[in-house]
Amino acid sequence: MAKTKFRPLHDRVVVKRIDAEEKTKGGIIIPDSAKEKPSEGQVVAVGPGGRDETGKLVPMDIKAGDRVLFGKWSGTEIKLDGEELLIMKESDIMGVVG
Repeated sequence: MAKTKFRPLHDRVVVKRIDAEEKTKGGIIIPDSAKEKPSEGQVVAVGPGGRDETGKLVPMDIKAGDRVLFGKWSGTEIKLDGEELLIMKESDIMGVVG
């Protein structure tokens, strides 16, 4: 099966969540039911950018491959080729990690 190509529009970003740790620092294993959804992910694709009041294209600060932090309730969850992804606006991203 061929992989679906997906390109977000405007100032939208596609992010794949990075799985949270399965153990605490003390060595306690966290069951799936108690895990919180991680608020860290890797950018898979970015749109071309938004437009300002004059219609000029404003380029994105984020690029594919960046590791980012986002809000707990940010984005819309989608499933593409069996992979769970999030689509969110660039403004929902709080920052780039390292």
